[in-house]
Amino acid sequence: MSTQTIEQVVGKPINRVDGRLKVTGMAHYSAEIELENVAYAVLVKSTIAKGSITNIDVTGAQKAPGVLAVITHLNAPKLNNLEEENFAIGKLGEKLMPLQSDQVYYDGQNIGIVVAETFEQARYAASLVQVTYDEQKPVFEIEQGLSQVYKPTQFFGEQLQVERGDVEQALAETDVRVEATYTTPIEHHNPMEPSASTAIWDGDRLTIYDTTQWVQGTGRIVAYILGIPDESVKIISHYLGGGFGCKGFTWSHPVLAAIAARKIGRPVKLPLTRQDMFTSCGHRARTIQEVTLGATKDGKLTAIRHVTTTETSPVDEFVEACGLTTRMLYACPNLQVAHNIVPLNIATPTPMRAPGEAPGTFALESAMDELAYKLGIDPVELRLINHADVHPHTNKPWSSKYLKECYQLGAQKFGWTRRNPTPGSMRDGENLIGWGMATATYPGYRTPAAAKAQIFADGRVVVSSATHDIGTGTYTVMTQVVADVLGLPVEQIEFKLGDSSMPMAPVAGGSQSAASVAPAVKGAAEEVLKRLIDIAIADEASPLYQASPEAIATDSGRIFRKNSPSRGETYTEILRRNNLPLVEVEALANTASSESQEARNPAVRICAGKDENADMQQYAFQSFGAQFAEVRINPRLGQVRVTRLVSAIDVGRILNHKTARSQILGGVVFGLGMALMEETVVDSQSGRLLVRNLADYHVPVNADIHEMEVLFIDKPDPRISSIGVRGVGEIGITGVAAAIANAVYHATGKRIRELPITPDKLL
Repeated sequence: MSTQTIEQVVGKPINRVDGRLKVTGMAHYSAEIELENVAYAVLVKSTIAKGSITNIDVTGAQKAPGVLAVITHLNAPKLNNLEEENFAIGKLGEKLMPLQSDQVYYDGQNIGIVVAETFEQARYAASLVQVTYDEQKPVFEIEQGLSQVYKPTQFFGEQLQVERGDVEQALAETDVRVEATYTTPIEHHNPMEPSASTAIWDGDRLTIYDTTQWVQGTGRIVAYILGIPDESVKIISHYLGGGFGCKGFTWSHPVLAAIAARKIGRPVKLPLTRQDMFTSCGHRARTIQEVTLGATKDGKLTAIRHVTTTETSPVDEFVEACGLTTRMLYACPNLQVAHNIVPLNIATPTPMRAPGEAPGTFALESAMDELAYKLGIDPVELRLINHADVHPHTNKPWSSKYLKECYQLGAQKFGWTRRNPTPGSMRDGENLIGWGMATATYPGYRTPAAAKAQIFADGRVVVSSATHDIGTGTYTVMTQVVADVLGLPVEQIEFKLGDSSMPMAPVAGGSQSAASVAPAVKGAAEEVLKRLIDIAIADEASPLYQASPEAIATDSGRIFRKNSPSRGETYTEILRRNNLPLVEVEALANTASSESQEARNPAVRICAGKDENADMQQYAFQSFGAQFAEVRINPRLGQVRVTRLVSAIDVGRILNHKTARSQILGGVVFGLGMALMEETVVDSQSGRLLVRNLADYHVPVNADIHEMEVLFIDKPDPRISSIGVRGVGEIGITGVAAAIANAVYHATGKRIRELPITPDKLL
């Protein structure tokens, strides 16, 4: 069987299929779900950073108008602790179970919930809750907590303490050495849509409309915590207004919404405020990174040492794994990567767009620029000299790698050869001009996923998977994949997602959704088409009767004989003549062995790539890119403007150039914010966050963004899947902060190693 379409859809920059719903307000988000008799809940948060609650007076809140319930640790139901986590099942954002004790570990910890008829009534009543504490001395700064420092072992299965060769000896014998410390601050995700949970009980069955990047993981976690069967919980998240990682794990608000709804016997909507988001959904942790590079006079790296010290909370461990990229980015025989964690009285950090890679590439790529200047070698040339032809740590060949092409393409588009390397040498009037570059990289993750494909007798096609569209364009690219397989226009296809009862899919994080789900969608569509063909060739009334599947082709919703195209019929005709309302198949796109692949047992299991189980073990999967930045600096004001950015990216095959470009643009803007603006400041006395809104937490706006260009290599990765696509959501941020910092040095001769780069650091 061959599929022929009038025009291949995959790769085309078609508009988002859900775009009209979003711009007309018809796409309903979790806080917008309309329900009868719904009540509203508001969180009560601690006002100290360490201690215990000695008294909590809810009398005033209970008497306030419209109040239905006030829940604290004194009357909350007992919840199950999840001591041993299995990421294949789900992941808690923070292991601290809400409202289970009087202990306070950080400012802004959830210590109560007020439920009322309206949101305004609940918010007012929450302000009336009076709490008395036995306050203890907290620790807020990494330097103050070093007595409690420890070495974590793993980050999602990756070893965090890594050595190869003899770094000490190599550094002692090296020709040229660069040694510097780089720091990054606390950053917050600040998606456009704050988190929200709407919980509805129907007997013993629970449905939650939740702002999550992982409906199935959230469902399993909530079920375990509440002590009910997995199948009794359904999580729905059809639309998400951005997440960037803060909605990837399960936080306390869906659990609290469920508790409140059960207590009052009504649906409860718990919308987080922008202020709540700063302490309820994680953040990117501060980092202190010590990087040492050794090289020969001709630029060949002989040693790399990258030591990261970062923070976590007293109740859980999260590592900002900055050194993982350093293991593999450049060929170097001697390497030491180490990570240290200091527990502080802060909320638990969590993944934020390219966790580890974003701050890690800032440090490593800044150090590479310093080395380039010390050697007198062009920064692009230095990276080419140290290009890793195989994975330096595992010695595995790359599944595909076009980093050299990224350097060449980006440099050519940017005009890099016109750069005068001398710092401060390029000017436009009184403004200093600086050009900088850096390497971008992010792992090529892929995990098992499943999809169901249905062809209906009325001509509709519905394909579903419990994946998500967090703004990335999943609805659109999956529709394109189905359209190509079935030879149908995208308007005839509906792709459904965001429901935990659908076929299994992984968390929409780690840039893995397209690489994981698209092969399952493709496989399900191919299998349902095969099933339809089997029905036709077994039907004596069909013009395809007893035809060989190899002698059959499809085009525009019609199946026909290759040697006689007039002898054929449409999908609809086949189903109607056989009195079938639909034909359906559920397929699992398998990868390497994984516990999660046994979670469901679809009728068809496929390997969406040649010898794919072997490939996932034999090759290293990684995306690469090159970032080029131009800055314009007013030397009197210290004001930095990024006037030009060029990103050349290798992420395998591009499913949709428009949505992929949007992802890279968004990542680059994230990187610009990281470089110049974003910082959450903690009060050194109280531990309170001094930044809790978008007026104070500065993110780039349209006026901050000038010329941006995205270039794709667009060559399929033949070993990650039959589609050849790797994820595109996170690589865009990597390397951007370093490229901008390197451009600032080129413009001013001042090396800024502490983000964000603000005027006070330049003047």
